[in-house]
Amino acid sequence: MNALLTCSGVDAGYVPGCPVLRDVNITLEAGQVLALLGPNGAGKTTLMLTIAGLQAPLAGSIGLGGVPVRPGSPRAAVKAGLVLVPDDRSLFKELTVAENLRLASRRGSTTTETIFEYFPELKRRVKVTAGNLSGGEQQMLAIGRALMQDPKVLLVDELSMGLAPVIVEKLLPVIRKVADDTGAAVVLVEQHVMLALEIADTAIVLAHGDVALHGDAKALAADETQIERAYLGQATHS
Repeated sequence: MNALLTCSGVDAGYVPGCPVLRDVNITLEAGQVLALLGPNGAGKTTLMLTIAGLQAPLAGSIGLGGVPVRPGSPRAAVKAGLVLVPDDRSLFKELTVAENLRLASRRGSTTTETIFEYFPELKRRVKVTAGNLSGGEQQMLAIGRALMQDPKVLLVDELSMGLAPVIVEKLLPVIRKVADDTGAAVVLVEQHVMLALEIADTAIVLAHGDVALHGDAKALAADETQIERAYLGQATHS
């Protein structure tokens, strides 16, 4: 199969010559889920912003389906099919669930009913403003808004931010189902490591600005010691 998302030798950061993250290489095919892991400050969000076009890479290139994505252009990235769910969710808090979804629609194949199939809770809260939803419901809506844009690559930054583990356990299988149903490639930043590895195909652990570990998610889940070493920046590349 042909790669859908490629990051080749990407350095990411905010000051030229001072990368936060160095030499990141990612190859994701349609329907694959990548768990992007690592301690706080490892550069996960910086990488997500770079892939999403909100930050130009300091080096290297990002491609979608073999076509280079214009560096540092969020509009070009969205048009190409790269859609980010940011860690702050970026909802219109004064608008209802229905209004938030409608504003995000690109008139593609995804409808509000499709979103309600993934998140039945939102259908019951369709007339409630986003600001009055629970944290879990807000995250469902943020993901739903992204799906309304028919992404080829879905980027979900810090899915579990502020959520109870029981909610995370409910949301992560939906991410897996979205990838399976739509063929979108997914990059998921998640602090609940073992839960993320359960639904991912592959995983990367970032530490101290480098890729400390990269491999099959199930194989990594079977060796927690290796992951712990990677979080400390002690693991070798795989």
